[in-house]
Amino acid sequence: MLKLTKNKKAAMDHLSNKDGVISALAIDQRGALKKMIKALGKEPTDQQIEEFKKLVSEVLTPYASSILLDPEYGLPAANARDSEAGLLLAYEKTGYDASTPGRLPDLLADWSVLRLKEQGANAIKFLLYYDVDEDEEINHQKHVFIERLGSECAAEDLPFYLELVSYDAIDNDANSLAYAKVKPHKVIEMMKEFDKPRYKVDVLKVEVPVNMHYVEGFAEEEIAYSASEAAAFFRDQSEATRLPFIFLSAGVSTDMFQKTLLFAHEAGSTFNGVLCGRATWKDGVKPLVESGEANAREWLQTEGRNNIESLNKVLSETATSWYQKIEVIE
Repeated sequence: MLKLTKNKKAAMDHLSNKDGVISALAIDQRGALKKMIKALGKEPTDQQIEEFKKLVSEVLTPYASSILLDPEYGLPAANARDSEAGLLLAYEKTGYDASTPGRLPDLLADWSVLRLKEQGANAIKFLLYYDVDEDEEINHQKHVFIERLGSECAAEDLPFYLELVSYDAIDNDANSLAYAKVKPHKVIEMMKEFDKPRYKVDVLKVEVPVNMHYVEGFAEEEIAYSASEAAAFFRDQSEATRLPFIFLSAGVSTDMFQKTLLFAHEAGSTFNGVLCGRATWKDGVKPLVESGEANAREWLQTEGRNNIESLNKVLSETATSWYQKIEVIE
């Protein structure tokens, strides 16, 4: 069971709905968002990135329990959010240095947990790429790094949301059948590692333990796991941590993400919500780039709102309350 201070509990309440489920909207993307705009034939500008984040926040936070933003482009969006929505701020630099082995983590040089707290953050989010089977020296560096970060969050009495993204240091194709077969091991073992109290993590933001495109009943071609095997991996994932954990959408379609949550629930997963990004808003980028703010706003008010409200409905039927996993301490 996770022990939370009163301040952390209050912050967690602000980030969740009344049932203790986290229905958060993620738009802390920086490099990925620039690539989406570039793919439409336009060179992204800082103003355009800020404008889209602000628009998403303004239109969609009335339907979310909280929003995840970055301090580089997202502070105007933080100020534009619905007054009831909590705020998570990202602390990591976007991407990683591909010229150095290990996808090593790095912090935003101009920020600290204290400074993010002063901007109104109710929690700090950090993204870590992690391969449990990588060289011990590389993983040792990551362990020490997260220990420091957890201690910094604890000193400011702010919840620490650690986002874990698995990979294979030998095979870069995360969408391959070969990776699908090892993914359950990668995801579950890294959750076991960062569940350890020494890291002072309060919430794990994680991938589902399988690639749903290779699950029997979901796969169009090759199958990596039967439906019963996939269900067992979801149960194993839940048992791998005592911490509240939430799922990231990992860029899959809205429909696939919602079907995944239903499958997870039926399998017995005790996940506590979502931090859902591109599955909610990604198709709103095109009207912004091609037609301007008014068209993007219209898309967000219709399709974007429908995406998040239908997700909320699925969450009400599938997610469990994190209240069951915590104890408040003095």
